[in-house]
Amino acid sequence: MVNGLPGVTALLPALLLAATGLALLLVDTIRPDARSNTSMAIVGAVGSLAALAATVWLTATGVGSADAGAVYLFSDAVKVDTLGLFFTAIFASVTALVLVAGHDYFDDGVNPAAFYSLVTFAATGMALLAVANSLAVVFVALEMVSLPSYVLVAYLKQNRGSVEAGLKYFLVGALSSAIFLFGISLVYAATGSLILADIASASIEGLTGVLGVGIVMMIGGVAFKTASVPFHFWAPEAYEGAPAPVSAFLSSASKAAGFVVAFRVFTEAFPLEMAVSANVDWMLAFAILAAVTMTLGNFAAAVQEEVKRMLAYSSIGHAGYALIGVAALTVDGPANGTVMGAAMAHLLVYGFMNTGAFLFVAMAERWGVGRTFADYAGLWRRAPVASVAMAVFMFSLAGLPPFAGFFSKYFLFQAAIDNGFVWLAGLGAINSVVSLYYYSRVVKALFLDDPASPTALDAVDVRPTALYAAVVFAAVATVLLLPGFGPVIETAEAAASALF
Repeated sequence: MVNGLPGVTALLPALLLAATGLALLLVDTIRPDARSNTSMAIVGAVGSLAALAATVWLTATGVGSADAGAVYLFSDAVKVDTLGLFFTAIFASVTALVLVAGHDYFDDGVNPAAFYSLVTFAATGMALLAVANSLAVVFVALEMVSLPSYVLVAYLKQNRGSVEAGLKYFLVGALSSAIFLFGISLVYAATGSLILADIASASIEGLTGVLGVGIVMMIGGVAFKTASVPFHFWAPEAYEGAPAPVSAFLSSASKAAGFVVAFRVFTEAFPLEMAVSANVDWMLAFAILAAVTMTLGNFAAAVQEEVKRMLAYSSIGHAGYALIGVAALTVDGPANGTVMGAAMAHLLVYGFMNTGAFLFVAMAERWGVGRTFADYAGLWRRAPVASVAMAVFMFSLAGLPPFAGFFSKYFLFQAAIDNGFVWLAGLGAINSVVSLYYYSRVVKALFLDDPASPTALDAVDVRPTALYAAVVFAAVATVLLLPGFGPVIETAEAAASALF
């Protein structure tokens, strides 16, 4: 029972997202000849916000907390706890922003219903992934996220770049799914179970080699989903070719979905003591991934000339920061829960500031001002509020005080130091300094540079449209996370500590 209701009530956020996707298909079926873009956006946004409200309600009432205990469903294949609810809140928030922004971005699209339903069904898979307690459910949920994502990247069927990006994403994604599934099969062969807790308690005597290969292959699958080096090469192509709202969705929500797999599966199925005894040091593997990913992502972003491609490489760099949440874990580490909780809090802050940044790019695409830094010159004169919002996103992504991104990075790096990973925290700090260079280029172009010609910005329309409102709301949420960061980090650390 959950608050006096049936246990399945714990899955209410995922059920609401699934119902919203079906409702969107129903609306389109009832009015097939009408381009009901507004009704689609309203239904999708309301459903996403309802899922977010259900997540907050479940968390506030203590469902899945360490005191009340997790809610297990379907023969322990699903586990609803604070960790899963925390990530579900990220998915629902980003989904709502993207669906609202889609109202204007796809206003002249042939069939906007497909966009809204695909995003919502992908979010449903993410919500299921957050509470998966079986490797079988993990794989099925990952495919529920991946299949709509492939279509969304190639959504602009008349755009060669979008179709090419979608095809590349599909081919690489299919390969990574096969590798991940083969890794799962090897883990099952070594342990005889797919339930995470049963895997952790299984006898692996004489099978450590098989288990080790399986874990390595699963790390590869997670690295692909989080766009970590060397499995990152699909991300810049997909983010650049996809519609900007889709890029926002993939780089924020989909990336967080990959991290919930890493956080839950590797700590619950392959606990630190088991990894050490089996000589399968997956923590070291993630430490190497984190170091290389944040470094390559930031230095590659620094040489880009297109804002959207810069943000794509920037998202790779932030994947490196978040990987510290599993890279800085040690057996009996004093700050294991703190470092993973800090990574979760960073992903929440990142969800708002990165989504907002990509939605600003979407707005610039609709205005037709171009893609490069030079094309953004002087844009604040025609869109001052949106430009200020973009400056908030850039400074927060760079980790400058007093923005929320500074505090999320500070807690993350401090927790890594407390666990003995000074070198990893120091490398993260150096990369944050590097990122300030390319983020400040956007702000410089917006506020300090002059347009190439007096008529360069004549097409800019600053009406208070849904896309404009989504950008401003993301900026407000980023700022409001500053005074509310205390409860956020406490909730995240409590959820992470329950895993150890």
